[in-house]
Amino acid sequence: MRIGPYTLSSPFVLAPMVGITDGPFRRLCRRFGAGMTTSEMTTADTRLWQSAKFRHRLDLDLDCEPVAVQIAGSDPGQLALAAKACVDRGAQIVDINMGCPAKKVCNKLAGSALLKDVHLVKAILQAVVAAVEVPVTLKMRTGWDPEHRNGEIVARIAEDCGVQALAIHGRTRACRYRGCAEYETIARIKDAVQIPVFANGDITSPEKSLEVLRLTNADGLMIGRGAQGRPWIFRELLQFAQGDQTVSPLEKNELRDIMLDHLNDLHQFYGEAAGVRVARKHLTWYCKSLIDTDDFRYQVVRVESGSEQIRLTREYFEREDGGIALAA
Repeated sequence: MRIGPYTLSSPFVLAPMVGITDGPFRRLCRRFGAGMTTSEMTTADTRLWQSAKFRHRLDLDLDCEPVAVQIAGSDPGQLALAAKACVDRGAQIVDINMGCPAKKVCNKLAGSALLKDVHLVKAILQAVVAAVEVPVTLKMRTGWDPEHRNGEIVARIAEDCGVQALAIHGRTRACRYRGCAEYETIARIKDAVQIPVFANGDITSPEKSLEVLRLTNADGLMIGRGAQGRPWIFRELLQFAQGDQTVSPLEKNELRDIMLDHLNDLHQFYGEAAGVRVARKHLTWYCKSLIDTDDFRYQVVRVESGSEQIRLTREYFEREDGGIALAA
């Protein structure tokens, strides 16, 4: 699959998720074959970029092509300036968020709230595409609510404005993450445009990925929650897509090393205190792939030092019964 001049190494890419897809997690997913990773959603208000939060979000993966950044806002001029600033920092793809359903984003008429105003959508896309020479992509939902599914209209507007790829989460803004993803709606959007389309939503296993590709005819898949605690899902997806549907479980020591590497990277990236806090949610997700984790999970999410998180993780895997519960 190509986005502008960039050929992705895999059609399976990581969805940008605030508070999750930071530098350490993106590196881990690329290690397992993610074809593209995108920075966490960043405000288009560049005046806020000096805070520690946004400095971390704008820590770009300059060693891995294409370098993709996601921005969010509702003012066309502000988004255009932010896109230019991202390119100046090394971004090779600028993604615009019109998919986030969070109230604090939608209350500012950004994210999926923009789908309510197709004229503003067009103004934003025209401004950003005109402002930068790199490919512009769009993350969106199927519409505002089940009575107003205008995804096909927005997709055509995006293509006409010069957007070079779409990622469609198969729910409306009103649905948030409830119910099942609307793959049939994604299929109609795919049929409405000529540019590449990624399907997104409820893709949690290799088996489901093949079903979603069949139902949507999408060019690729964007994996979000399915990668939480399972960054190796990208390796599984590639194996299934290549016809190998007998994926072996992870070795116990491999999962241990994945977790330890991730912890060390988080502690270094954020500094120990913040890194320990961020690591807690990842450890909780990893525990879903492990057996008999009640005591381990209770302790490891409460310690205050990086060395304690590392020690407890090592000790868990040294136990005779410490290991994998789910097939990899």
